[in-house]
This record gives sequence, C-alpha cells and structure tokens, in this order.
Amino acid sequence: MKNESIKIQKLLVSVSVLLFIIKIVAWVITGSVAILTDALESTVNVIAGFIGLYSIVLSSKPKDKEHPYGHGKVEFISSAIEGTLISIAGMIIIYEALDNLIHPHELKKLDHGLILIAVTALVNYFVGFYCVKKGKANNSPILVASGSHLKSDTYSTIGLLVGLLFVIITGYKWIDSIAALVFAFIIIFTGYKIIRKSISGIMDEKDAEIIDEIVEVLNKNRNRSWIDIHNIRVINYAGFYHIDCHLTVPYYINVNEAHSILDTLTDTINEHFQNRVEFFIHVDGCLSSQCSICNLTNCDKRSMQYVKTIEWTHQNIISNKKHSLA
Repeated sequence: MKNESIKIQKLLVSVSVLLFIIKIVAWVITGSVAILTDALESTVNVIAGFIGLYSIVLSSKPKDKEHPYGHGKVEFISSAIEGTLISIAGMIIIYEALDNLIHPHELKKLDHGLILIAVTALVNYFVGFYCVKKGKANNSPILVASGSHLKSDTYSTIGLLVGLLFVIITGYKWIDSIAALVFAFIIIFTGYKIIRKSISGIMDEKDAEIIDEIVEVLNKNRNRSWIDIHNIRVINYAGFYHIDCHLTVPYYINVNEAHSILDTLTDTINEHFQNRVEFFIHVDGCLSSQCSICNLTNCDKRSMQYVKTIEWTHQNIISNKKHSLA
C-alpha cells in the first residue's frame, strides 16, 4: 500500500508542477491579481507535494530499535507543514488583493486566462478526488490532506472564474481583487482544517470514527467467551493502529485457553484492518456479578442466571470499568 501511495504522490507532484506553470502563464498574459493568488497557492501545492513525497517514503520504512512503532507519524507532521504553508499563502493573497484595490492595474486577455485556469481546475478536482479515495483506502493522512487541498483549490478556483467573468461582463476591475480576497479566506480555512487534523494525530487525540468501527466489528463478530471488553484505546500511526484494551474471560480457564480466546479477538480485528494492528491486551477473569451478562452454556461456576448481553457502544467500551447489570 505504501508503494502505491508513493506512486500517487509522485503523480501529484508532477501534476502540481505542471499546473503551477500553466497558472503563471495565465497570470503573465492577464495581469490578474486573482490569477496571481491562484498561482501563489499552487506554489504551496508544489512544495507540499515534495514534502509529502519525502514523508511517505520515510513512513514506509520498517520499524527499528529507535522507532519501535515505525515512522508513520511523520505523515502527520508533513500534513501540518502543508496546512501552515496554505495558510501563509492565504495571508499573502490578502495582502496582494488589498494592494491591488488601492493601486489597480490594467487587465489583459482575461478570456485566455479563464480557459487556462478552467483547465487547471478540472485537473485539480479529478487528481484531488483520486488522492482522497486512495488515501482513505491506504490510510495515508498526507494523501488525504493533499487530495482535500486540491479539491478545495478547485472550488475556490471556480469562484475565482466567476469573479473574472463578472469583470469581463461589467468592466469593474475591482471585482478581481474581491475574488482574490474570497479565494484567500477559503484556502486559509482549508489550511486550518489540515493543521487541526494533523495536530490531532500527533497528540494521539481519540479517533471516534476508528473506535466506532472497532465497536461495529466486535458486535458483529461477538464470541461468547468475550464476556466483556472495556478500556479500549487506539493510537493511529498513520494507518497502523496500536490497540490496547481489557478482555474479560471465564476466571476458571487456564492460560492456554485464555490465550486462544484472545487470539480470536485479535484475528477478528486484524482481518478487518488488513493486519495493520498491534495489540496490547490485558486479560481479566470474570466476576460473579457478570454472570447475568454472560451467555456461556454449560458453565458450572454460575452464581446467577444469564439475563441479557450488554451491547458494546462507543461510550461503554472506552470506560475503564467492567460491565455488569449491577
């Protein structure tokens, strides 16, 4: 999967360089500050593309003594750098747009510029859509970030094109600067979202979607010997997950039997996440108060009858408390 991610990132870098050249040509022939801002934003695409490529290559390296959990976290750092660069570009765009409002200059051949920018918008969207799709499939934050950036670039470019069309129709040159300002705030917001998600990964913030996914898998494949699962925690190493939790099993079984039950749990989760999981699971013996939620048959150690099974949810599975009806 990492090899595929590297190939996709190389494609993204190549496309970013080509689109940057096209936008520079469009700016030169039109003199539009709105098109200049689009070209400046593409400069970020190029820089971020190379940073992302380096990050994916580094994150694909195997674990070693210095990095026992691998190098995947570098992708979150790369995404944070990309988000920062995007935000800086947005601020530069605001400065250029305001300066052009105060000191307007002549616009030329806007029709030619519109055609070139429209082509870049189409290419951006399809490449961005492809990167997001593959990034999610390969659990690559940098591909998702890059793809999301390209798609948002498309939306803002459409707004820019509409603004330039109004310039052509009305002759009001100040619309060029207004379009650039709108464009700037859109990409600053995009940069903020990328930075926010990157910090979340770096700080090991709880990933609610992953926990919900695990809960769904566990409930769907529930084993009677998994009397209880609680205190579950997940660390995301850019698509490689470290999961720890407490598993409650019958207290009277031996170590080998407990290990076999644990294996069924890890195999179930590993199959779902395509062997991209490392586990640290603490095994507990069941308590008499849990007999009412345990539907094991032929158990001669029961202190009370089985009543019902407690369905695992996001809230109760992360709680550091054994489940029971008491």
